[in-house]
Amino acid sequence: MRIALKDLTQRVRDRSAFLWGIVAPLGLAAIFSLLFGPVTDFEASFAVADLDGGSVAAGFVEQLEILEQQEVFTLEVAASSAAAETLVESGSVDAAFIIPADFTASVSAGAAVDVEVVGNVDQAIATQVARSIAAGFAGEINTVGAAACTVLAAQVEPCAGNPALGALAADALEEAAFLDSPAAIVESPAASKELSSETFYSAGMAILFLFLTVQFGVLGLLEERQNGTMSRLLAAPISHRSIVAGKALTSFVLGIVSMTVLVVGTTLLLGAEWGDSLGVAVMVLAGVIAAMGIMFVVAAFARTPEQASNLQAIIAFVLAMLGGTFFPIAQVGGFVARLSLLTPHAWFLRGLGDLAAGGGVSSAFPAALYVALFGIVTGGLAQLRIGRVLQP
Repeated sequence: MRIALKDLTQRVRDRSAFLWGIVAPLGLAAIFSLLFGPVTDFEASFAVADLDGGSVAAGFVEQLEILEQQEVFTLEVAASSAAAETLVESGSVDAAFIIPADFTASVSAGAAVDVEVVGNVDQAIATQVARSIAAGFAGEINTVGAAACTVLAAQVEPCAGNPALGALAADALEEAAFLDSPAAIVESPAASKELSSETFYSAGMAILFLFLTVQFGVLGLLEERQNGTMSRLLAAPISHRSIVAGKALTSFVLGIVSMTVLVVGTTLLLGAEWGDSLGVAVMVLAGVIAAMGIMFVVAAFARTPEQASNLQAIIAFVLAMLGGTFFPIAQVGGFVARLSLLTPHAWFLRGLGDLAAGGGVSSAFPAALYVALFGIVTGGLAQLRIGRVLQP
């Protein structure tokens, strides 16, 4: 205990643990959240020019007006195609729908139809949205036309040019089955496991710098030997295990304190949503154990504190990048995504994702168990060689 208190006092005085454990991860989390966070709410404005005036074209305009009432976008009505293009070129709207004059007639003739979309070159996203809407409606019209032809064929009547075709198509479009999309997009449990950008970068930077923060305790073993104070510790009535335990306690306290401050700080300052408090505490505890395990391995094989610090930094950043703390590793896919599951970082973020989905501590337990086992196994292997560090 005295060894841990001495080391903690030293780290508080030189502020190294404060900078690496709190300031750096909090600052980087804020920067990454601002740079790569969600953009502002999408707002689009469209215009529509109905050059046809038929019932089918009116159905399309009506659907656009319904979307406007739902505040999906704003809509202006243009008297001509030239007026619609002028609105787009002036920047008054992002894109314009132009319904050709022969739209309803083409439907009546059984021909495929399209709605022309004119987009602003500077509004690529809004233009793509407009094209998707137009393509969706045109596909719906073509489906209705094919269905109407089937009805006429059953009545042994020709399809192309049949005046009844347009009436059948118009009637079908007025049915609720066509006005309301038969498919709906709903949030699935898997989708809700995705962390917000603020939470993702807060957690990513926290676990990254946790692996750097815990080094200040375990590296004390190498510093004691380098400074010549290890012989005095060995001469004191203290067992070798107590010396190692004191340094480990220092790392444990630094890790727990830094992670606790980061969880609270990012929640209040960045709006991060970590999830169930008890579940987060379990994940934090597991993360600290994993970081300590790696640090013991480094201390067991390094010769000097500087060498250990450099090696720890390399390992910390490699594990962080492979574990997906800078960007979702699932975007890469394939072998890299599977390889990332060997890192505690990936499981730490996965556990937080389970908590973000509304789960409790039980939902995050499998991920926490892997993270903790990672530290227990690596730390246990390090104990086979850590005795070398205790030599004066």
